[in-house]
Amino acid sequence: IMLKITFLGTGTSQGIPVIGSQHPVCLSDDPKDKRLRVSVLLQWEGHSFVVDCGPDFRQQMIRCKLDQLDGILFTHEHADHTAGLDDIRPFFFRQGDIPIYLSERVHQNLAYRFNYIFSEHNKYPGAPSVNVNIIDTENPFELGKKKITPIAIQHNKLPVMGFRVDNFAYLTDVKTLVEKEFEKLQNLDHLVLSALRIEPHKNHLNLEEALGLIDKIKPRKAYLTHISHLMGFHEEVSKELPSNVFLAYDNLTIESN
Repeated sequence: IMLKITFLGTGTSQGIPVIGSQHPVCLSDDPKDKRLRVSVLLQWEGHSFVVDCGPDFRQQMIRCKLDQLDGILFTHEHADHTAGLDDIRPFFFRQGDIPIYLSERVHQNLAYRFNYIFSEHNKYPGAPSVNVNIIDTENPFELGKKKITPIAIQHNKLPVMGFRVDNFAYLTDVKTLVEKEFEKLQNLDHLVLSALRIEPHKNHLNLEEALGLIDKIKPRKAYLTHISHLMGFHEEVSKELPSNVFLAYDNLTIESN
């Protein structure tokens, strides 16, 4: 069953353009240099799941014309991956409780920040509701007859979850991978991996580190995401990449077996 992947956003936490920035990449007219906060849509056989739900979620849903959401998989709790949670309301009004899949730590964080969504008491009329599914990196689970394998990533010291579906894997906010997780990343057709910029960064892979990790995992094709304006112009950086590595951009769609 073919898996369709749509890049809803490929930018880092501030998006591109950055508010008020005069950086040349922020002033670029190339649509591929305009990046919403990072997220992907995974679709197969009538199912639609989103990985992460950042502050641009509403805009992304309108842009890709999604009218049904079967669930959200959360990588971690940072705002650029979670701040759009309230915008699941239109889906909730049509469908009822929206399933979410997340670690216990991320669940506690969201329940604190979005108390009015998670609270059983004095629930605000009009607030959306979620169906909480706690997941961990030791136990694969099933969605729509596909096996989902969570992957343990370190974002500096913060544990983050990546996901493998069939021969596709999505790893964002990566600084290091737990060594035993490489076994879960064998024989990939498509790897999506974060690469923040050219210069090193303490919490994220830079371009050189990302290319090194791709070299180790050896997917058939790799797509870079979670990109900042400091990576440079999409067109220029793309020309410098190995032949099987691509800069992802907003609205790019790929298909994977």
